[in-house]
Amino acid sequence: MIEIERKFLVKSDDYKSEATSKTRIVQGFLNRDPSRTVRIRIKGDAGFITVKGKSNATGTSRFEWEKEISVEEADALLKLCEKGILDKYRYEINVGNHVYEVDEFFGENEGLTIAEIELNDENESFQKPTWLGVEVTGEVKYYNSQLSEHPFKNWID
Repeated sequence: MIEIERKFLVKSDDYKSEATSKTRIVQGFLNRDPSRTVRIRIKGDAGFITVKGKSNATGTSRFEWEKEISVEEADALLKLCEKGILDKYRYEINVGNHVYEVDEFFGENEGLTIAEIELNDENESFQKPTWLGVEVTGEVKYYNSQLSEHPFKNWID
């Protein structure tokens, strides 16, 4: 139940033509404490509750537990979530032996697109497609829990 992933910004829309699926995701957080986040998600026609632990020093791995729940349960729990519901499309793209999940955000986070790749080992090699931008693994401001509280539109460069 340890999740190992790396995150990258996306520098072009080229991933869309390579996508094998596109799913709308609406999600909120019952708890955004960095030591244990509790997420509620409706992904397509399924609901989920997920608990994530604190990330390691590099931000690449952390405990994750997820259970499917009904959409009705997820919808009811979303109403209890802390302020800042995320709305995004998730695209899945096969690249080599891996699948990139690319999240295109809307609402308060419109203009932000992030790609994630799950790995079996922190040092595992993987192919980087041309649309992949700068790595942001471990940068807390790109965590979904933080984007729900401090949206992209409010960032000052």
